[in-house]
Amino acid sequence: MFSAPLPFSDRDEIRDPDEPALFARIAETMRATGAAAPRGAGPGGRLSHVKLLGALKGELEVLPDLAPELAQGAFARPRRYPVVARLSHLPAEALDDRGVSSPRGFALKLFGVEGAPLPGHAGGTQDFVLETGAVFNARDPRSFLAAFSTVAVAAPLPAPAKHAVSAVARGANAALGAVGLGSANLDVLGHPRRHPLAEPYYSQAPLRWGDHVAKLGLFPGERLRALAFAADGPDALREAVAGWFAAHGGGWTLAAQLRTDAAAMPVEDARAPWPETLSPYRPVARLVFGPQDPFAPARAAAVEALSFAPSHSLAAHRPLGGIMRARLFVYDALAAERWAIAEPAGPEVVPD
Repeated sequence: MFSAPLPFSDRDEIRDPDEPALFARIAETMRATGAAAPRGAGPGGRLSHVKLLGALKGELEVLPDLAPELAQGAFARPRRYPVVARLSHLPAEALDDRGVSSPRGFALKLFGVEGAPLPGHAGGTQDFVLETGAVFNARDPRSFLAAFSTVAVAAPLPAPAKHAVSAVARGANAALGAVGLGSANLDVLGHPRRHPLAEPYYSQAPLRWGDHVAKLGLFPGERLRALAFAADGPDALREAVAGWFAAHGGGWTLAAQLRTDAAAMPVEDARAPWPETLSPYRPVARLVFGPQDPFAPARAAAVEALSFAPSHSLAAHRPLGGIMRARLFVYDALAAERWAIAEPAGPEVVPD
């Protein structure tokens, strides 16, 4: 038996009165970090998750016979959505995979979504921006700004220095992980050397799940979980993804962890894990990609031209909590600046 999920309430969020200034400072720090990164994308480019690890086109199937508490929003009835995904590496520059290992991102965009969108979103699509690591590396926007400002100092360092920092961080993180104490902060530059298709990905912070609140997890199937790769080239991660999809497809389970305990599952503390003993991740959809070239020029260009943002959402899946509110502001502000310099963003359509 599962505990009854708590009902969604706007009172779940407690806003810091300084949030507008904090969000503006986070955006400015990201701009400065991107500008200082020697291998950054440059004007009009992304300021984080710069390195593309794969552009995929597939389908997300909402599972039949979901329990009422799971059958919410875009998952209210069984159906299939066309979907594209952008796999990426966290840093604000395209670093050598032999030297730096950081968290990976798995951004999903569902097409043909029905329902009331968030204000400012044209509707028809639903984005879920996921990363490795079940929790965020900071509790709230104020602590994130302090942590990110420290990381930003490393942006202008030469590659050998970053490689040395990453090696130390990986070693320390591995030692902590061996006793169940892996560090979200060390993970930023000391992520374990895992195949990007073998890892789970998470929303890290909560979002509205229709009448309830949830975190999301994306879990690879058995064949993918067994994958390994060797960091033996500057683009080893990209080559690992391309090599697999050249001959194989891939399947993931999208699952929701419903909020069932207000004290144990805070909305405003993105660093606090929600105990799976109280509420496990429960499957809601199956994500499938067939064999394909994740770097086919036309497909990669089309996916790179898309913006993946928490604000591209149904109201029924509104991101919640301070970290998510910061993402809502920062992603949109930086995307607007990006499109003011690069090609204007057109309507969101399924790439060929």
